[in-house]
Amino acid sequence: MVHAMQRELSVTGPEGTPLTLSSLPPPNTERWVARRKAEVVAAVKGGLLSFEDACVRYRITAEEFLGWQRQVDRHGLPGLRVTRIQNYR
Repeated sequence: MVHAMQRELSVTGPEGTPLTLSSLPPPNTERWVARRKAEVVAAVKGGLLSFEDACVRYRITAEEFLGWQRQVDRHGLPGLRVTRIQNYR
């Protein structure tokens, strides 16, 4: 009898480390620091989580997620820091 080992899918996170579904921020996250936002964006970009699943899982609007994605694309992780948002707009 051969047991097939299932490897959990992973993508590269914003800090270069592997991200898996189990290493993503918990669904009940209330404090959204830049790193957590970037991890969710990386998970969606890498196909680990769909855009719709991310919005439902984290109770965020499509506009909020797209804003995170836009800031990551334009400015990287620093673009997601709340105290720096005015500098990047």
